[in-house]
Amino acid sequence: MKSLSVRNIEDSVYERLRIRAARHGFSMEEEVRQLILREVNLPERLSSVFEENFGSKNGVDMKSPKKRPHQPMELGE
Repeated sequence: MKSLSVRNIEDSVYERLRIRAARHGFSMEEEVRQLILREVNLPERLSSVFEENFGSKNGVDMKSPKKRPHQPMELGE
């Protein structure tokens, strides 16, 4: 496994992280691992979540209808 050091963390962020870790019953190191793991496993686009769960491989057509451009608002007198 690889390791990572993070420097120059603001005091307020460090304190919130410490409190968060304690609330979850984790060490600060484990809390950071969990945060990183959760963040890097998020889909880049929300639509990819829908495609994965409801897309064509599950029999659902995910094509969205064409939208007409809106008319600009007139703000004059």
